[in-house]
Amino acid sequence: VLSDSLFMVIMLVSALIIPSMVVGLIVAVFQAATSITEQTINFLPRLLVTLLALRWGGHWLVQKLMDFTFEIVARIPEVIG
Repeated sequence: VLSDSLFMVIMLVSALIIPSMVVGLIVAVFQAATSITEQTINFLPRLLVTLLALRWGGHWLVQKLMDFTFEIVARIPEVIG
């Protein structure tokens, strides 16, 4: 149960974090190439990409979490007994 739970957390979090990290890397390379040192430029694109990832993948994330919850509830007798 613990390994399944950890895998589920990693899968759900990575669906939101990976696009944000990619955009952050692209913005950081752009800032390094143009010598712009403003720290707030990196924030808005990452925020927008995270919100878009939630918008596009939210249904999938909730469905995976519901399926996992139903599976865990169904396995309660197996774990207890």
